[in-house]
Amino acid sequence: MSIGKEYLKVVRERFLDMKNTAERAMEQLSEEELFYCFNEESNSIAIIVKHMSGNMISRWTDFFISDGEKPNRNRDAEFINDLKSREELLACWEKGWETFLNTLNEMHENDLLKTVTIRNEPHSVIQAIERQMYHYSYHVGQIVYIAKQIKSKHWKTLTIPRRK
Repeated sequence: MSIGKEYLKVVRERFLDMKNTAERAMEQLSEEELFYCFNEESNSIAIIVKHMSGNMISRWTDFFISDGEKPNRNRDAEFINDLKSREELLACWEKGWETFLNTLNEMHENDLLKTVTIRNEPHSVIQAIERQMYHYSYHVGQIVYIAKQIKSKHWKTLTIPRRK
């Protein structure tokens, strides 16, 4: 296997692991808890989901032919909680991931060194993927942390339990 094919295989697996981790954390929460904010400067899990989805749709739609920061994206609106239910939140989540994963799954190793643009800056496709790896893992970590704080002693670990 070539390095490029291996890289694409590994990042696809990591992104799917990331998605699954966030979903397993969200499954532990009630609908109300998904929308809970610790204070007015904090984001709820619903807001983080909305932001991630908006980012994915902007970055990965027409990935090779348009800037990843689409002119119709309203990033500030992603931080306004207008989602109304768990179902709406999950539909938003899936729409973003579907957009992203469809693009990622269509990539071939010869795409990795192509140049794409994000916010008017050139990036190799590898740089663009790694930029999103950082960004999405940052927010998935927030989702897990918020869920764990809310559930407290009722939290079901997503990895190896302590003392095991």
